Amino acid sequence: MRTLLALGLVMGLVGFAAAADEKKADAKKGDPTGTWKWEVDRQGQKATMTLTLKADGDKLTGEMPGRQGAVTKIEDGKVKDGEVSFTVTRMMGDNKIVTKYTGKVDGDVLKLTAETERNGEKTKREIEAKREKAEEKKDK
Repeated sequence: MRTLLALGLVMGLVGFAAAADEKKADAKKGDPTGTWKWEVDRQGQKATMTLTLKADGDKLTGEMPGRQGAVTKIEDGKVKDGEVSFTVTRMMGDNKIVTKYTGKVDGDVLKLTAETERNGEKTKREIEAKREKAEEKKDK
């Protein structure tokens, strides 16, 4: 009887632990926290873009390095159920360039739409960023 009781207790704990792990995996699936990378083509040359995000409830903060080592903090960052939105404002000379990003996190993939307004012209591009793994950070 004790053996059956102990076995039942162990099975219950294993089931509880598995459910907790599944809940953590589901939470991470839509969590934008991390470092994201993607490539862009700039005048025939590939450049790697980096975006660092941190979610705190429905608030999203982060930064995006730019040209010549300049780092720009994101503005108006929001996250809800894996949906993200934020704005990046940069100056190029006397020109203010505002890019609005919206997208969705799916595990280690962040699909974004970036809409930029510059000199009265609007452009739109699709981005698929990959989350940088912890091991990749250690190698650097």
